[in-house]
Order: sequence, then C-alpha cells, then structure tokens
Amino acid sequence: MPDMTPLTFRILLALADANRHGYGIIKEIEQRDGPEAAPSTGAMYLALQRMEADGLIEEAPSPSTADDARRRYYALTPAGRSEAEAESARLAALVAVARAKKLLVARKA
Repeated sequence: MPDMTPLTFRILLALADANRHGYGIIKEIEQRDGPEAAPSTGAMYLALQRMEADGLIEEAPSPSTADDARRRYYALTPAGRSEAEAESARLAALVAVARAKKLLVARKA
C-alpha cells in the first residue's frame, strides 16, 4: 500500500492488540498520541469504510453480549497486519537514519 496515511497507520496500530469499535479506536489514538492526533468522528468512519473496502480490516464480533448492538467492532485482517508491519519497518528505517545523522538523540532522564 503506497503512501499510507498517518490516520490509517494509527488505526492499524490501535487494532494490532485488540478488536475495537470506532469510538474505542479514537480513544486509543488520543491516549497514545495525544488529543491533537485524535481524528474527528467523521474522518474516523470514512477511514474505516475505506480500510474495510481495501481489505485491511474486517468487522469482528462484539466481545460482550451486553454491548450496544449498534457498535461495529473491527479487527485487522492478515493483509492489514502485513501492511502495518511493513509501515512500521519503513518508519523504523527512517528513524535509524535520523539517529545516524544526529537529528534524533536519546535524552537523559
């Protein structure tokens, strides 16, 4: 998948360790990356539709029978996990170059 958007990558990261519904994905992104990184509800659901059509995610069963029936849970597909792994490796390689060029240095605690 060329030119993965930051939102797509953030959604894939949010689904890497658990199935989540759209609002749960937004809260995971907000908690991990800060409130400024959290997408609007509209942007989130458009991205989820696109990613589902692209085969990166799929609808998953609700983890609880007591959950709101209107909530749609999502899970990574094997293709989605593969794309997330490839993007992670690409970004790690870029960070390695930034470190080698002294653009990113470890900070002392």
